[in-house]
Amino acid sequence: MTLAPWEYLFVSFSSRNFPDLFYPIAISAVVLLVVLIVLYRVRTRALHRHAPFVDLWEWLWWTGLITFSLILIESIFVFDFILVLTTLIVGLGTLVWIRFLKFPPILRSYEQRLARQRYYTKQKFADPEATIRRRGGPRRQRRRRR
Repeated sequence: MTLAPWEYLFVSFSSRNFPDLFYPIAISAVVLLVVLIVLYRVRTRALHRHAPFVDLWEWLWWTGLITFSLILIESIFVFDFILVLTTLIVGLGTLVWIRFLKFPPILRSYEQRLARQRYYTKQKFADPEATIRRRGGPRRQRRRRR
């Protein structure tokens, strides 16, 4: 360490200047991007009937795609370390905000709505006679086409 800690922020992010950080950050960005792609595909297919869960995964997908792609671009084109650090902090902070602050109230209300629907459905079909069509009154005559 030849510079003051704050001076490293304005040094280019390369394997020569940051030998202990460069490859772990670049490789983890690639791995996390691949994991995010797989999770997005699997979860949106599994939850395609539940719009709030699909919205959650859409938000996570776009935020992760932007964050991890920017990290890769900044590593390849040797940006200053302050830009890489800012991208990591803002991107990971946004991912945490989406997952733990923005969507839990939405998902909670959706789960309550589903529970209410299940309750009403159970009440409606609790009586065995509720599922049987009743024949009532005289039948209407059908018109024949000529």
